[in-house]
Amino acid sequence: MAKTRVIEIDPLTRVEGHGKVTIHLDENNNVDEARLHIVEFRGFERFILGRLYWEVPVIVQRLCGICPVSHHLAASKAMDMIVGADTLTPTAEKMRRLMHYGQIMQSNVLHFFHLSSPDLLFGFGDDVGKRNIFGVIQENPELAMKGIRMRKFGQQVIEATAGKRIHGTSAVPGGINKNLSIAERDKLLQDVDQMIVWAQEAENIARDYTHEHLPHVSKFAAFNSNHMSLVRGDGALDLYHGRLRAIDAGGNIIFDQVDYRDFNDYLMEEVRSWSYMKFPFIKRRGPLDGWYRVGPLSRMNTAGFIDTPLADEAHQAFRQLTNGLPNQMSLAYHWARMIEVLHCVEKIKSLLHDQDLQGEELLVRGERREEGIGVIEAPRGTLFHHYRVDENDQVTFCNLIVSTTNNNEAMNRAISRVAKEHLSGQPKITEPMLNQIEVVVRAYDPCLSCATHALGQMPLVVEVYDAEGTVVDRKSS
Repeated sequence: MAKTRVIEIDPLTRVEGHGKVTIHLDENNNVDEARLHIVEFRGFERFILGRLYWEVPVIVQRLCGICPVSHHLAASKAMDMIVGADTLTPTAEKMRRLMHYGQIMQSNVLHFFHLSSPDLLFGFGDDVGKRNIFGVIQENPELAMKGIRMRKFGQQVIEATAGKRIHGTSAVPGGINKNLSIAERDKLLQDVDQMIVWAQEAENIARDYTHEHLPHVSKFAAFNSNHMSLVRGDGALDLYHGRLRAIDAGGNIIFDQVDYRDFNDYLMEEVRSWSYMKFPFIKRRGPLDGWYRVGPLSRMNTAGFIDTPLADEAHQAFRQLTNGLPNQMSLAYHWARMIEVLHCVEKIKSLLHDQDLQGEELLVRGERREEGIGVIEAPRGTLFHHYRVDENDQVTFCNLIVSTTNNNEAMNRAISRVAKEHLSGQPKITEPMLNQIEVVVRAYDPCLSCATHALGQMPLVVEVYDAEGTVVDRKSS
């Protein structure tokens, strides 16, 4: 039997959640296999069962401390269906959108400045002691300060709309439970113009990095894939609502303007024995050819245009890089992410001048239903929440397909490609070489906490130990 050697990157650093990568080398030190493993299990799809439906938008936020707003809003949209709220009041719709733009902004800024910028500024192989946010603060204090203040602004938008910066409570089935006060609006307006300037600067940094390192960016984990996102009825980027569009590697439409409530007719999930994370794919193409990418890169590829001028200009430049064809470069996620930050700040400014935010009509109700589906474009990509509720208002079914799960196959392919290109045949594996693997994982900005829910009929096992370490009780679901 051929000898193999396994290298582990455990834990993955500068990502949200806990995960590791295993790299299998053959007897000639060539990479045979590389996989992303999620080593935590959250189980929200199970323990949400039996809870009252109006509790769900608050409970599911505990999936993550970085993107709680995304789960809050996706669940709220699902529960809108349960209470028959097909169309929200203008105040509720716009308050939720404002909250969501603040969320996308703060999350994308956090990832770019705090998690990925050390690699982009110092190089993938620089000293590991410097390659972190503290190194950025030391060598680029002004840039670090802008990143901190931009994220703070996004969190202030969330606080004003959701009631709290983390785990807010304002989105409820059928609408919202607060409007935006004049004082809250004026406080945000004081800084919004500065945020637009800094967002433009950040987009320029990401754009210039892409162009200046294009020979590397165009090859580093660049591979053909399908892409999917929500788009507006006219094809524009819409981060809060819309219909599903999927394209193939050549930009050809796979499906378009699909009501997201019908997502089960178009998407399927499979499980694999070595990961707690599921593997979604497009039904008609099957698991081998139907996997896809989501998130900022995919949204730039699927959207026909952006309805804010500065971001739309940046989007056009992004598309010109590949002559209008879908951009398949994993490192281009960073540029796409900063285009979205610019778009969000433009939308925030526009909404802050909208008097509907001070409206008094917050809730609507309609015909009660037993099933609700909410879909939103979270910072990391398309997020699905699907519930069924019984006559006692208790949740009887819950399925979540989160953004990172949608990117699961793509991340594994990216890891494998980088490992084979940079590690195969090397007599000695160094930390800078292994950081190449982490760089490509970070490009997708995975939220590993959000992504781990269920694995087939995997049992939940609870063991109780005494002081001597002896098992005194064991229960298995």
